[in-house]
Amino acid sequence: MAKKEAKHTFEHSLGRLEKIVTALEQGDVPLEDSLKLYEEGIQLSKECMETLNTAEVKIKKLTKDLNGKISLSDFEE
Repeated sequence: MAKKEAKHTFEHSLGRLEKIVTALEQGDVPLEDSLKLYEEGIQLSKECMETLNTAEVKIKKLTKDLNGKISLSDFEE
């Protein structure tokens, strides 16, 4: 079985997702094309969320406490 196409960078996926949203909001895309764009948009959205979740976990793991120990902690807003 062939490997799935490599994921795009987060920035590329987000940019493509923004273009899809703009095209769908304009409402001048034929129904069949709209469905294809919507499906692509859902997939890109999932990829972006996975990337963000992975980055969040990495940041939490790299957060050090005052004693220099790496600990899992939430972001400071």
